[in-house]
Amino acid sequence: MDWIESAAAEWYPLPIRRLADLPTPVDAYDPKRRQYQSVELMRMLDQSRPSDASRILGVTEVDLSIPMLSFLFGQAQLDGPVALISLCRLRQEFYGLPGEDKVLRERTVKEALHELGHTFGLVHCKEPECVMSLATHVEFVDTKQEQYCTRCGLQLVERFASPEEEV
Repeated sequence: MDWIESAAAEWYPLPIRRLADLPTPVDAYDPKRRQYQSVELMRMLDQSRPSDASRILGVTEVDLSIPMLSFLFGQAQLDGPVALISLCRLRQEFYGLPGEDKVLRERTVKEALHELGHTFGLVHCKEPECVMSLATHVEFVDTKQEQYCTRCGLQLVERFASPEEEV
């Protein structure tokens, strides 16, 4: 969690705080797929979001999916308050490899920045090294940098400089 807090503090001019752990909702589990439906977890996060929090990022160990995709590294509401990432497929161990903290840290930060970017209106980027690029395989996560490209970064700057909206 320290990794995520540090990276978020670099990019987002908002107070960051860690909330108490929440139980994984049992009704989100899909026994046929042996995965958890991310929408259910996001619903729980939204209901648990403090009233003074503009965004909430959930971090889970469970494997996530939605009906149209076989798995997700994370999901977020575009221009909404809720984002979620799963460490399950970001871990080397998922692929039968020895665990590496450095790899997990890099992947976690990239996916957290990616999903938080969606909550601030950023869409998928065509630049493969931009943290906002779409990652359908873990190798694509590894290709990304731990930062937004110039175009996506400028969109964030404009978003936070806009007096019209308080985030």
